[in-house]
Amino acid sequence: MNRREFVQTRGAGEPRLGQRTEGSKQIMNSLIRISRVVVLAGTALTLAALPIKTLAASDVDSGFELIFDGKTLDGWQGDPKYWRVENGCLVGEVTPETILKQNSFIIWRSGRTRDFELKVEYRVSARGNSGINYRSVEVPGQLWALRGYQADIDGEDQWSGQNYEERGRTFLAMRGEMVRLEEGKKPLLTASLGDKKELQAFVKKEDWNEYHLIVRGNVMVHILNSHVMSFVIDDDVKNRRFDGLLGVQVHVGPPMKIEYRNFRLKRLSEQP
Repeated sequence: MNRREFVQTRGAGEPRLGQRTEGSKQIMNSLIRISRVVVLAGTALTLAALPIKTLAASDVDSGFELIFDGKTLDGWQGDPKYWRVENGCLVGEVTPETILKQNSFIIWRSGRTRDFELKVEYRVSARGNSGINYRSVEVPGQLWALRGYQADIDGEDQWSGQNYEERGRTFLAMRGEMVRLEEGKKPLLTASLGDKKELQAFVKKEDWNEYHLIVRGNVMVHILNSHVMSFVIDDDVKNRRFDGLLGVQVHVGPPMKIEYRNFRLKRLSEQP
């Protein structure tokens, strides 16, 4: 995505990031709405940047299946100029000799994402930029390009954790935001999940982090290192998607490297 063109679009009088809206009554109403949506998502989440309760590994990973074998690219398809397997990891790398003109994805071809949970560990270089696309579609006439929801990743402490729609509605929820989307309107900030900078502090630089995505119906939750980073309720009937491809990205810009390992997927509804 072209983050260089990002402009803050919240209007005058709208709540700023991390700011409460209209006093204690509305705070209570927001908390009630959060609890209801979390139940719909099928998972008890601890909001306001508190860690999720740690469970035994057998409980946490129950129902998950590995979708990357750590040895080959079986089931995955992308440009071999940028993607390889190395030391058990799926590696995407852009060098000075292979600078991109558009973002390039490697796509999981062994299934689709509908209602699901995804857990994956990643490590990104200091100037790297990547993302996990889900419920996405291929862009006609453009090889290795996807359009759809993205769990963002970067090494410069700007975008990680947010929900961005690649080649679509762009910024859906910034880190620290719970939003509701409606057709033709700006994202409606319904609650704060915490301060953007404080949440970024939970993301390790040039080290391994774990992404956990929970996607059910029109609700999308992005969790990094056991902290809820963004929460989207997509009521935009015209533009939302309930099914599509999974892929990960190398981004236009300077040379970069992204590594993924331990891709685990859990289907929450029957899927082809």
